[in-house]
Amino acid sequence: MEVAIIGIGLHRFGRSPDMSGLQQGAAAVRAALADAGLSWKDMQFAYGGSQDAGNADSLVNELGLTSLQFTNIWNGCATGGSSLHAAYSAIKSGQYDLGVVVGFDKHPRGAFNPQPADWGLDDWYGETGLMLTTQFFAMKIQRYMHDHGISEDALVRVSEKAFANGSLTPTAWRQQPLSYADIANSAMVSDPLRKYMFCSPAEGGAALILCNADKARQFTRKPLLLKAAAVRTRHYGSFEVFAPSQAMHVADAPTVTASRMAFELAGIGPEDVDVMQLQDTDSGTEIIHMAENGFCEHGEQEQLLRDGATQIGGRMPVNTDGGCLANGEPVGASGLRQVYEVCVQLRGEGGARQVPNDPAVGYTHVYGAPGVSGVNIITR
Repeated sequence: MEVAIIGIGLHRFGRSPDMSGLQQGAAAVRAALADAGLSWKDMQFAYGGSQDAGNADSLVNELGLTSLQFTNIWNGCATGGSSLHAAYSAIKSGQYDLGVVVGFDKHPRGAFNPQPADWGLDDWYGETGLMLTTQFFAMKIQRYMHDHGISEDALVRVSEKAFANGSLTPTAWRQQPLSYADIANSAMVSDPLRKYMFCSPAEGGAALILCNADKARQFTRKPLLLKAAAVRTRHYGSFEVFAPSQAMHVADAPTVTASRMAFELAGIGPEDVDVMQLQDTDSGTEIIHMAENGFCEHGEQEQLLRDGATQIGGRMPVNTDGGCLANGEPVGASGLRQVYEVCVQLRGEGGARQVPNDPAVGYTHVYGAPGVSGVNIITR
């Protein structure tokens, strides 16, 4: 049995001071239902998550009390990917034919403030500054740049592309393009990552309507197939967020494992993908994830970026809506925003940011602490 995506909805990312996070999630669900030509009472199940904006199942107070099964999902920044995987599995099992996946959040201004004890760590880990994600991500990309010959030029080019793409995306938070010089000369935050190389905690909501593919054309003439959904955790030796020690030998990241599983399920390879969304919490992570997802070899990223390969008109367009860098990251919604954007591209509805040559295969990847990756492959 195959799974189809028949409706997509998004509440713009950024700041919405007059709306709660829950209301933004409800707005995204209403938009997805309208896109599918369905109502809330048609839904048989829901999966959803939020970090700071309340319990996702409380959306029933906004949308209607219909007794549907609603399961809260929480998996860090991989919450959206994990929610979609749960819904995918529910339909694949034959238990349900029609349901919704939703994510939303409303984070306060400033950096996230995780507590070591919540992650099974002792206080010393936070006291050294490693719970501060800007510092950890900087340390991780510093090591990667050393091992694979990547320079600061690559970091700047990722951010330059992100803000250019964000300027073409009506729902993005950051819609002002930044020049190479703007980014390269911005304040250093955690070496080698500068001010415009990080995403920011944000607000927003995203929702998808999923359906048994055999019945999808009852509701839409443009269903998309969710060919694969995979979520994997880390191996011993993976160099991941909040890792308090390192093994003698570095193991594959969870992204590598999730990506391989997704390609196996879909029966295709990286060369078949036309448009992709890769987690870009900072510009360095996009570089790392290009290789970990199988789209290039480690160390090839710098030349690909210089050649424009990852731009909208390039041979492997990455983060066509500006990614986390331009949209910010409302944790519960971020992974579903990626899927929303890929669906827009496969439908040919991207407007100024539309990938040329009629893309038919899309790919999304989300990564969350302390080492969870979710990958989805969507086709026409």
